[in-house]
Amino acid sequence: MSDNGQKMNEQAMNGQAVNGQAMNGQEIKTIELPSSITVRDFANKIECSPIEVIKNLMANGVMANINQQIDFDTAAIVAAEMGYEAQLETLEDVREDEKGEIPLWRRIIADENPEDLDIRPPVVTILGHVDHGKTTLLDAIRNTDVAGGESGGITQHIGAYQVKHNDREITFLDTPGHAAFTAMRARGAQGADIVVLVVAADDGVMPQTREAAAHAKAARVPIIVALNKIDKPNADRDRTKQQLAEIGLISDEWDGDTIIVPISAKLQEGLEDLLEAILLVSDNIDIKANPEGKVIGTVIEAERDRSKGVMSTLLVQNGSLEIGDMVVAGIAHGRLRAMFNHHGRNIDEALPSAPVSVMGFNEVPQAGDLFQVVVSDREARALIRRRKEAQKLAETQPTSAVTLEQLFDSYQTGEVRELRLIIKADVQGSLEPIITSLNEMSEGDIAVNVLHDGTGNIGENDVMLAAASRAIVIGFNVEADAAARRLADAKNVSIRQYDIIYRLTEDIEKALKGMLEPEEIETILGQAKIRDIFRISKVGKIAGCYVLEGELRRNARIRVLRANEEIFDGELLSLKHHQDDVREVKSGFECGVAIKDFSKFEEGDVLESYTVELVAAV
Repeated sequence: MSDNGQKMNEQAMNGQAVNGQAMNGQEIKTIELPSSITVRDFANKIECSPIEVIKNLMANGVMANINQQIDFDTAAIVAAEMGYEAQLETLEDVREDEKGEIPLWRRIIADENPEDLDIRPPVVTILGHVDHGKTTLLDAIRNTDVAGGESGGITQHIGAYQVKHNDREITFLDTPGHAAFTAMRARGAQGADIVVLVVAADDGVMPQTREAAAHAKAARVPIIVALNKIDKPNADRDRTKQQLAEIGLISDEWDGDTIIVPISAKLQEGLEDLLEAILLVSDNIDIKANPEGKVIGTVIEAERDRSKGVMSTLLVQNGSLEIGDMVVAGIAHGRLRAMFNHHGRNIDEALPSAPVSVMGFNEVPQAGDLFQVVVSDREARALIRRRKEAQKLAETQPTSAVTLEQLFDSYQTGEVRELRLIIKADVQGSLEPIITSLNEMSEGDIAVNVLHDGTGNIGENDVMLAAASRAIVIGFNVEADAAARRLADAKNVSIRQYDIIYRLTEDIEKALKGMLEPEEIETILGQAKIRDIFRISKVGKIAGCYVLEGELRRNARIRVLRANEEIFDGELLSLKHHQDDVREVKSGFECGVAIKDFSKFEEGDVLESYTVELVAAV
């Protein structure tokens, strides 16, 4: 444990919060915390400014920025000083957080009273390779000509739409499929309940298809494949299904768990089956929200319109958004003056899963920001002021990319841990043995998770996926282009490049061993037999010994055996040969031994000298 951790533990022992009572005797609130948590999330948990948390940490000798992880003991001390008693989350909760990396809005819904939760429409993201028919599919579903009004038929921004099927609503996020918009696609996947991956039956799995699937898998979102363009004469369904199986999307017809729906967006065939599949998956994952609860959601897009001012598209994820609400998104805020549904009609209220366009923000919020409703303009300004202070403070803290050597520190909680990688190689012949070697390295509960692999140089889309997933980019005989390196610097993503396979796998193996809890290895150094016992003033009893085998070592531990039974285990206080203090005494020599906190020697006792080392588990 660090000195800071010891200091804070001593404070806890001194009674900052005992049996649910604060130091002043007042009843305090109880909160559950994981074994590690970022400063930002901890501040949200205790409904406090991150700045206050950082100041409190500094006062206790812990230097941490807003995005840095602190352990439970440290968080518990800060919580106690702010009127909370912290309890460690159950193992089940921690596992869920690690596996799912639950977004804040999902955690807020999880904190709602289960009796207040209602079924909400599923939010579906459309992902896929450019020109595979994503926008044409949405056009067919909602019967509007979106594709016809866009440059080259390629979607230029994220849109949100709602459709009805069998009297049930489904919300669609239309995300671009071109490689240049990988960051936007990742944001769409993170905000969705279900991903529909559009794959053209005549073209098969393409590089952007693989990337889209990687984003959805990293976000732990169920995937439905829309096998499009089945009307084309060169469509090959079985070949495409085989290619999908190779990237882990095995058809339910082949005993897999991926629903693959053949469609023709152009001829509007199979659309009913696709919508039915979406509702089926939705029913299986229990999508709920509290319409009366805390209002929170995600900014889908925002822009400044010359005539209307700031226009923002919001996706409500919990609670009900109403005209007149004071909304904060990032460092933008405003009272909503107007709200429009996806048809452009004025509405007064938006329920969970509803996409709405709103007017009222004082400045353009960032796409991907969470928004929330606050009580007043004063509260909004105070919240934004704290965020700006936290942002300014975070900018002054040194930040660096997560390195392979440091990664194991992030996986010390919970039972399920993984090393996430994006692998790029020069040719398929190099990629396959690398992937095979990495898959063989998984140790029990600790796994190598290759989120995405491919051939060619490292690009921006690889870096963006790594940034969204806390992964490391590994390159073999490839370069990282200039734009990717700039993005990696901005997002603190580590890129490692190799030209020898065994060095690559060796580094990964070292990182995996670092993730494993170290094992205690005991080494017996030697044994000595007590032949006589002396008493020396100011020292106490000394055992006169003869070293039978090995050696007795001054800095080693010592155990006392009587009739082959251990009666004491401790530390040497002194080791002498004749009158001299010595570091070790080897077999065949006599010595005098004093043991800390033990003096009940008897002739015939055996002293066993040994060491304990912490070594990486293998």
